Amino acid sequence: PSELEADTLVGRVDLKECLQSADFISSSDENFKILEDGSVYTTSPVSFSAEKKTFSVLLKDTQEHVQKKIHVSLVEEEKKTQKTRQARDTVLKRTKRRWGPIPSVMIENSLGPFPLQIQQIICFATTPDGYSPEVPLVHTIRIEDDNDNAPYFTQDLFEFSVLENSKPGVVVGRVTAEDRDEPDTLHTWLKYRIVSQTPPVTPAFSLHGDTGVIAVLLPQLDRELVSSYTLLVEVRDMAGQPFGLCTTGTVVIRIEDTNDNAPSFKQTQYETRVEENRVNVEILRVSVVDLDEPGSPGSGAVYEIIRGNDDRSFEITTDKNTNEGVLCVVKGLDYEAAKQRILVIAVNNEAPYMLAPHSQQLSQSTSSVTVHVLDMDEGPVFKPCHLRIDVKECEDIGTSIGRYVAEDPETGNSEGIWYETVLSTSLFGVHIDEKSGEVRTIKVLDRDVGEMRRGQCNITVLAIDRNGKTGTGTIQVVIQPGNKNYPRITKTEYIMCRDRKPICLTAQDDDESPYSIPFAFHINDRSLASSWKITRHNDNSVYLSPKGDIPFGIYRIPVSVTDNGGKVGEHYIRVNYCDCVTPSECNDGGPRVFAGGNVTLGLWAILAMILGSLLLLLILITICGCCGSGVMHRQVTDDCANHNLIISNTEAPGEEVMDHNIIPLQNTCDQGGYGIKTGDQQTFEMVKGRGHTLESVKGGGHQTLGSVKEGGGGGGQPMMDTCRYSYSEWHNFTHPRLGEKVHLCRQDEEQKHSEDYLLSYNYEGKGSLAGSVGCCSDQHEEEALDFLDQLEPKFRTLAETCIKR
Repeated sequence: PSELEADTLVGRVDLKECLQSADFISSSDENFKILEDGSVYTTSPVSFSAEKKTFSVLLKDTQEHVQKKIHVSLVEEEKKTQKTRQARDTVLKRTKRRWGPIPSVMIENSLGPFPLQIQQIICFATTPDGYSPEVPLVHTIRIEDDNDNAPYFTQDLFEFSVLENSKPGVVVGRVTAEDRDEPDTLHTWLKYRIVSQTPPVTPAFSLHGDTGVIAVLLPQLDRELVSSYTLLVEVRDMAGQPFGLCTTGTVVIRIEDTNDNAPSFKQTQYETRVEENRVNVEILRVSVVDLDEPGSPGSGAVYEIIRGNDDRSFEITTDKNTNEGVLCVVKGLDYEAAKQRILVIAVNNEAPYMLAPHSQQLSQSTSSVTVHVLDMDEGPVFKPCHLRIDVKECEDIGTSIGRYVAEDPETGNSEGIWYETVLSTSLFGVHIDEKSGEVRTIKVLDRDVGEMRRGQCNITVLAIDRNGKTGTGTIQVVIQPGNKNYPRITKTEYIMCRDRKPICLTAQDDDESPYSIPFAFHINDRSLASSWKITRHNDNSVYLSPKGDIPFGIYRIPVSVTDNGGKVGEHYIRVNYCDCVTPSECNDGGPRVFAGGNVTLGLWAILAMILGSLLLLLILITICGCCGSGVMHRQVTDDCANHNLIISNTEAPGEEVMDHNIIPLQNTCDQGGYGIKTGDQQTFEMVKGRGHTLESVKGGGHQTLGSVKEGGGGGGQPMMDTCRYSYSEWHNFTHPRLGEKVHLCRQDEEQKHSEDYLLSYNYEGKGSLAGSVGCCSDQHEEEALDFLDQLEPKFRTLAETCIKR
């Protein structure tokens, strides 16, 4: 049918044919159960929603390790019945009525009498010729179950455990029993109960009659009172009725320990003795009482010193084998300081304390220990045992830097004690007086040399009394940084181009703070300080730059550097102020050198002057050769004119030189030269230009080159041949006068040095817009000075300085 009630027989499967030795039978569907004879029963109401219901019967032989399955398919009967009815409706067939015998019933274990008549029928009939008109009738005899099997427990002994102080209702375990009689009958309806409890105290556990579950009943299970319980339990069929069959079993329940008992000392006071200065010796053992299970964390003792051990002289540990507390001295005691020590020790457990129900909180157990210190004859003692002495490096030899003495503990004084060192103190540069203990330097201490390289050293000192007993102490000599090094400028030679980019001077000092940075820089020469300045950059560097326009040349500038400790380092900074764009273009070979206001000439400068004089002599000879004997040529070639241009480092006259000081020379040549007028005199300075010749200039009351040659005074205008003058005549005339003119040009009206006489200029990479020398530009066409346009751009830039602005 499509619906089945619970405990309904569905059918039977042949288990023996599948597995003869099966000892475990189970169903894959919990809605069905399989009995040992193969009967299939429903365990709950089942409704078939699909056409077919399938499940499997699992058979196992646990000994032979064999497993097999039987697949069961249940088909709804409703469809088959419907087809049968449809067939009956279609074809009507009459069937003879026949007698069906009623099944017989008998009870197992019947006592007879035997043979026992169950029922009597006519089983089948035949015709005389042997024809059987009826099919055989089947007579079913059903054997009803008799309660002939007592239930039995699945285990001979059940063992469980539970924590002490567990709350009522906590499940301890479950007992199980079975019955071989017919399932789901009174013969297999089992009931459990506790028959007895050992020890026979207040019942501590309950047993559920239907499920066999054992639970805590007594709220105060105490392992320290009862460590285990033994229960005699009974299982009875027939729902526990007195006429049912029963069996008994044994259950052992162990009570597990919790830390519900605090440890306590056996004694509240202890006394012990120890000699002074003894270290790492055992002086006392203490023991405790703990009711918890021995060897468990609940009874393991943990000791501590809670009072009287501020200097950490004592230590207490636990002996794991005996659970005792072992008190030791770990730092030497001093009889003179304290003749006895009183300690307070406490004890706890390894596991945290768990308060039992309805119990009060226990206080921590403590005990006092009095330690008597015994006096001993001791050696000298340094106070302190470790002395630090700070000393500055570079101290004078023989400087006293400290004193290190020891005392006799019995007398409290230092009489009769002398001092020695383990190693020679000369390695460290100090000496300790053997009588007074005074520490002095025997050499200049340096942090960077020898044993003091790390800035400190440790010296072990021995103090020896009259009895030969010794005491040991340590002196730590720490060398503090001193101001032993002068600050120095790392680079002293520089090249400054015409852009006058400031020079960065950097100094360094090997000393440590506070004897190094910040540095102070200063120019020592007053005259150079008026034309050069120093600008601060950071703590160890400055910028050096000129204040105004200065001539090109080499300057030696004295610069002092002072460190933070006051030590001064003197340096000369060599600056080559060069007419260049980049320093690589400058030939640092022989320009004039300016230092301290004095002008000196270098080797290359002197060589240049000699070569210049020779070149000038060559020019004069060439000019004279061009003029001829007794005849003055009126023109000079361009080449001659170009060779007459002599390179000079004087780029411009001072601002005081005005245009009216430059006048044309009166001469008999085709084109006149230019001279310099100063006051009421005229002297010859230089003649340059195409077709120029050397001639004299009439000066009022002064001797000219012509007068020198002719021997005349200053009357009329003499006739002279300038091309016939010798080099000596030229030199004797020009040298003193050119020197005087140069000297006057460098002074102002108050005879002071003119600061802007030497002017600087920049080269932008192309020719000057003036196109020629500025002071001659107004007579360019008239005096044929166009050859100057072919000169280098630097010379044109120099010419601009002559232009009145």
